[in-house]
Amino acid sequence: MKFLVDAQLPVRLARFLESAGYDTIHTKDLPHKNATSDTEINSISIRDNRIVITKDSDFLNSFLTIKEPYKLLLITTGNINNLELEAIFAANLQFLSELFVSHSYIEMTRDSIIVHY
Repeated sequence: MKFLVDAQLPVRLARFLESAGYDTIHTKDLPHKNATSDTEINSISIRDNRIVITKDSDFLNSFLTIKEPYKLLLITTGNINNLELEAIFAANLQFLSELFVSHSYIEMTRDSIIVHY
């Protein structure tokens, strides 16, 4: 499974996912860094089969209307510090991996995972 972490999430999250064995890039790793357009992020996601991890509802809108990005993990935790975010991922990463085998849009809150069909 491969991820692309969007700009409003910390680079630290991308590095955590890498250390857990997942092929992960952050928008800061891209040529235009955090100024990379949503269109370009969607294109990279589709080209490389990368799941976009974001807090940006614009990706939800594009996913629902034109099925881009490839797959979407929408983070709806509100304001959260990096340690809490990492802990939520650590607790749910295996389950998320299993869900993304057959689902394309998942939402993660502070205390739940919501699979959208």
